[in-house]
Amino acid sequence: MKLFLAIVSASCLSEVAAFAPSAQRNIHTTTALNAKVGIYYSTQTGNCETVAGYISEAAGLEVADIGDASDDEVAGLDSIIVGAPTWHTDEETERSGTEWDSWLYSTLPNIDVSGKNVAVFGVGDQASYSEYYCDAAGELYDLFSAAGCKMMGSTSTDGYEHDSSKAERDGKFVGLMCDEDNQYDMSEDRAKAWVEQLKGEGFF
Repeated sequence: MKLFLAIVSASCLSEVAAFAPSAQRNIHTTTALNAKVGIYYSTQTGNCETVAGYISEAAGLEVADIGDASDDEVAGLDSIIVGAPTWHTDEETERSGTEWDSWLYSTLPNIDVSGKNVAVFGVGDQASYSEYYCDAAGELYDLFSAAGCKMMGSTSTDGYEHDSSKAERDGKFVGLMCDEDNQYDMSEDRAKAWVEQLKGEGFF
């Protein structure tokens, strides 16, 4: 009887082990996407943070305010998602009214980001600022591109109701654009679709 119980016990343990996920598998599952990818935003009203959260959830990545990021942290990434709102409408520089306005001109030039994948998102108000929709996203795009980054994630302008935007290049948006004032119910789905697009482009 003791021998029989020992055999049954060993059999049960082996079955449990067969269905238990290995530690190695868990490690890869939790770190495969976010090992060297970062999401950074800055915000005034919280809209940009909301959209950053949608992207974070869809991609399985952590998100941080650019004001809290160290130079070494950014330099150590392979791919970077960056997002900003637009407050200083129709300006040539410093359009976001956030920490980006100083970071882009004081910090970015001192970090070697050449060759990194970068994707841009922006938030704006198509109804009240139809001629300046998501202009700051265009500034992010231009400066990271000038720093030698590989820009990814451009999207169609279909479904938007703006008149003009400095975030357009060759008839497309430079990245994901969201309107939390007038199309807030579309932002999460747009973010999910954009993340899937970036995966297809080899961003992650």
